[in-house]
Amino acid sequence: MVSAPSVNSGPAALTRQHLIDWGDEATVALAVVPAAAGDSPAEVRLTGLPGYPFDLTAWAVEAGATGAAGEALALTLPPMPGWPGLPRRLVLVGLGDASPRAARRAGAALARRTRGREHVVLAAEDLLTAEALTALVEGLRLGAYVPPYAGSREQPQPLERATICAADETATEQAIDDGLLGSETTLVSRRLAATPASVKTPQWLAGQVVELGRARGLRVRVRDERWLAEHGLRGILAVGGGSVSPPRLVTIEHAGTDPAQAPVVLVGKGITFDSGGLSLKPREAMIPMKTDMAGAASVIGAVLGAAQAKVGARVIGVLPLAENAIGASSYRPGDVITMVEGTTVEIGNTDAEGRMVLADAMAWARSEYGPATLVDVATLTGAASLGLGRRHAALYATDDALRGALEVAAQRSGEQVWAMPLVPEYRYALESTVADLSHIATDAKVGGGSITAALFLQHFAGDQPWAHLDIAGPARSAADEHEVSQGATGFGARLLLRWLQGLE
Repeated sequence: MVSAPSVNSGPAALTRQHLIDWGDEATVALAVVPAAAGDSPAEVRLTGLPGYPFDLTAWAVEAGATGAAGEALALTLPPMPGWPGLPRRLVLVGLGDASPRAARRAGAALARRTRGREHVVLAAEDLLTAEALTALVEGLRLGAYVPPYAGSREQPQPLERATICAADETATEQAIDDGLLGSETTLVSRRLAATPASVKTPQWLAGQVVELGRARGLRVRVRDERWLAEHGLRGILAVGGGSVSPPRLVTIEHAGTDPAQAPVVLVGKGITFDSGGLSLKPREAMIPMKTDMAGAASVIGAVLGAAQAKVGARVIGVLPLAENAIGASSYRPGDVITMVEGTTVEIGNTDAEGRMVLADAMAWARSEYGPATLVDVATLTGAASLGLGRRHAALYATDDALRGALEVAAQRSGEQVWAMPLVPEYRYALESTVADLSHIATDAKVGGGSITAALFLQHFAGDQPWAHLDIAGPARSAADEHEVSQGATGFGARLLLRWLQGLE
């Protein structure tokens, strides 16, 4: 993992003597942006390398550097007699328009291009705003991430250290700290979601929350299956009933500046593995289901980040954890489950388990905490990814201000969302002839599976502002792409953190 990038005082500190101190093992990265309007298309603007006797711009152009965001070209420079200590390895990093989005891509490209290296020094000079520098640090750390590997083959090692040189030392330090905070929330989520289900039982994940939360002075409580039964959370119990590893309900709390204030409650779907239950998934669809607790992972990361950032709001993460397995006590299609607040629900498909654990946890959290705002996050429906692809989460909200604030946070974090409608005309599809609700649509003509799932959850959301993030698409990736990692992506943690930081 990349350690915290250090900060130099600025371009003036990049003297020849300073370069000698880096030694031959250091890789120097120079930021490249496209030529200004009116210049030759073949020209690029390149940050300088003080102490090197030649202008490197022509070399950069000859090597094919265009300055496009995410471009990273490596050059090996010839030795310069009489100029000892100058770096031999140079990476030209494209910044594009130097926006936060482009800078995040540049950081990720640099991290991947320098895997296995001990130290990289990035000379950014004054090309980046503080916000863009924060994004670059996020990209640098997220691009350096290497998924866990249990085999015997040697794996690529991430970059060990990074130094960022920019013009304003104070602003640079603040921006880097914010980038480290944002990236760490995502990395916590990735690590948890990438853990195999053979390890990641509900009990194991609950233990991880205890360890992570208490290390930061947060209050963590774990409720077991006996407590769930005594308090009537039968939706969570039904989903977890077929597994040898019983379910848990975990809460993690950041007290904020006023522990008596109505909290923001974040509820994360925590299905540690999803076989589909008796409504069995196809084999191929089951393979990535160790990440079906990505919603819970994003909530864990966000609450930990809120505590580190000293967010003023009181924030409580509520994590219903269960394994949707097959066993003698599995819940069945056609069962009627009485939820914690009394609603009866007819089960139509045991593979729609996420909405059951979320509904129970949301209803319980409303009664327990009286939240000012309620947000749930879940890898909920394949329909969301069919409609929006793999880079946008579906965003549903009952409050315009909440929706807008989450969209702003999405823009700031680089984690994209798309606002979706809670279509009232579709509610009839959740009617049941034997219970208060069916938990899946009973009329195939309605379609809109992500919408009807959100409508089901809305029944349990209450009257306070509520938002639902369906992250089924962006929570997983088939390949590395910019700052997004293959496998578990950690999507949602950074978005929630930036939203919490923006609360008054």
